[in-house]
Amino acid sequence: MADIKIAGIMRAGAFSPNHIGNDAAIFNIVAEQLRKRGCEMKIYSEEQFSATPVGENIILNMCRERRSIELLQKLEDNGAMVINSGYGIENCTRERMTRILLGSNIPYPESLIVDTDEAIRDRLAAAHMEQCWIKRGEAHSMHKEDVSYCRHPEEAQEVLQEYFLRGIKRAVINRHLEGDLVKFYGLADGSYFLWFYPFRSGHMKYGLEAINGKPAEIPFDAEQLEATCNKAAEVLDVKIYGGDCIIAPDGSFSIIDFNDWPSFAPCRNEAAPYIARHIMNAIKNR
Repeated sequence: MADIKIAGIMRAGAFSPNHIGNDAAIFNIVAEQLRKRGCEMKIYSEEQFSATPVGENIILNMCRERRSIELLQKLEDNGAMVINSGYGIENCTRERMTRILLGSNIPYPESLIVDTDEAIRDRLAAAHMEQCWIKRGEAHSMHKEDVSYCRHPEEAQEVLQEYFLRGIKRAVINRHLEGDLVKFYGLADGSYFLWFYPFRSGHMKYGLEAINGKPAEIPFDAEQLEATCNKAAEVLDVKIYGGDCIIAPDGSFSIIDFNDWPSFAPCRNEAAPYIARHIMNAIKNR
């Protein structure tokens, strides 16, 4: 079955802050699983992909660079099979994600979408948004400073100004939600889903996970969370996903982040065969 030829595009290191090894690990394990199933996998760096056209018509990727995303979209438009879709990857940039999730009635924090040179103190005060998160709006996060927790509107204004000075033009401001922080990984076809408390496992990207503190393990409907995450994946057009949510004291939940193909670091060996099977099924059903 080596007639199934797949181009594998790895994520550029700049878009794997604190996770370069983890992102490479899940991708390599999935590639090996596909080889065991008879596929011929040719691996490219994101830089190689941007510079030289690939010949394969099936593309498995973890791309994040703007140039790569545009190339993936063109390949899709010309009939190539791309997982995750270039359009889905673009939808996971913060501003687009916020608009899509809120517009699709996916539980998500109250948010403002702003230019980084705006005056926001009065808007935050009017919304009674004392504590908030400011997040880079127009692209995927590349640095710890692309996601900022702010304790009051004055601090938020200072942080937004710093974003402006760094050349970031757009930002999303999310209301801070109290409750248990839960991280999840899944596949849009429902074949795999895992949730856990990152505070307990020590699985932290920037250390910001500690702001919500030790989880109280508030009871919630895990099946409903999975269904909601799969619905979010559907509206964002992402097949392999992960993210974060907050479980409120009343057991309701809100998705606060949704990512195209994350590292699956705590469960990569368990998840990889499911990801490979998902890809094989997609190829057979194309």
